Amino acid sequence: MARVPERNVVLTGFMGSGKTTVGRLVARELGWTFLDTDDVIVARHGSIEAIFAEQGEDAFRALEREVAAEVARSQHHVIATGGRMLLDPANADALTATGRVFCLVADADEIVRRLQADIGGPVRPLLSGGDPAAAVARLLDERAAGYGQFEQVLTADRPPLDIATDIIRRLDA
Repeated sequence: MARVPERNVVLTGFMGSGKTTVGRLVARELGWTFLDTDDVIVARHGSIEAIFAEQGEDAFRALEREVAAEVARSQHHVIATGGRMLLDPANADALTATGRVFCLVADADEIVRRLQADIGGPVRPLLSGGDPAAAVARLLDERAAGYGQFEQVLTADRPPLDIATDIIRRLDA
């Protein structure tokens, strides 16, 4: 097993990039706790779709800031963030202070394929509407600079276990 780092491991990236799947594998290999920030919000406040519909995106982003500040105080966690969480400078500052951040990356076509294959998966409020592929391409473009500030891990055409192994090797380097 790789030398265990002292900092948390934080996975960010667009929805469907593999944060939860890969995060669970990294946590299992390190013997750490896996935590998905969206799951924390849902457990405490109800579905993300309902939060967006009833309170708006600003309310959801405020909940993300609360969770980011809280989980940043943890140790030995692999944290999968919501797709936009670390684009908020306050969240990025909190989580980079106590964790090494990796941004999982896939192109728009790959993300759309994964999201369409995720039958019964989470509702994606930001993709509701007419053309999900166009929405994904637009959002990826808008977020490119923000995601680019973090260490990139390409995920397309790679099994999740290979991606997890890559991240663990980088931790040990």
